[in-house]
Amino acid sequence: MDTISELQDFVKNGYKHYIPHISIDSAIFGYHDHQLKILLSNYKALDGYCLPGGYIKRTETLDEAANRIVMERTGLKDLYLQQYKSFGDPDRIKWSEIDFENFLKKIGVEPIKDSWLMDQTISVGYYALTDFSLVTPQGDFMSDFCAWFNINEIPPLLFDHDQMVKDALHTLRIQLYYYPIAEKLLPQKFTLTEIHSVYETLLGKKLDIRNFPKKLVFLGLIKKLSEKRNIGPHRAPFLYKFDIKTYNKALEIGTTLS
Repeated sequence: MDTISELQDFVKNGYKHYIPHISIDSAIFGYHDHQLKILLSNYKALDGYCLPGGYIKRTETLDEAANRIVMERTGLKDLYLQQYKSFGDPDRIKWSEIDFENFLKKIGVEPIKDSWLMDQTISVGYYALTDFSLVTPQGDFMSDFCAWFNINEIPPLLFDHDQMVKDALHTLRIQLYYYPIAEKLLPQKFTLTEIHSVYETLLGKKLDIRNFPKKLVFLGLIKKLSEKRNIGPHRAPFLYKFDIKTYNKALEIGTTLS
């Protein structure tokens, strides 16, 4: 939506094209070079940040809507995307504490009383995983901009989004032990040190450098290549790559790294 008139129509008539009372909020995690970040949307009119989100078109499935919303914020398609929890407490969005009409004025929209946007809303939480160096964050038509934040430096979030982030990160870390979801964060060929660093960063804890990569090899998730990478004098570690057949099977039925 590029014009005020389109935004005005969304606030007034959006329920005709989107399903009211249910939205999607996405915790988009980004990894790069030993750093874990999360993408947040800024709303100057509300003086705060929240997770990127949006409503579900009447023609979309939940997964289709989540993929669209994530693509609009990151510019990337086919990210690893997982539904993790729904949030439906009656008072999760306290409109009594938010001057919605004043918010509309601040973003240039004529105030509308009893807008469909103000009703009680259930949010379906998804998390996505990507390499944040590949992303050009893009705001939506109501937010001012999107930006990456280090996972340990997140500002207080609007609504119940602090809890959403905690639950999303908790789910991500649990699923890392059962599904090899870190594949898209690595080059096609990588060293054991590189994959070890990805898992350590995502899990937020130290892993045994001697045993953890061996577990991945033992499970058949990664396989050793004959190639080496020269990284300095007398330092040329072997390269590895994911075994796609085993990887896809593990994504489907799960495995265990513990």
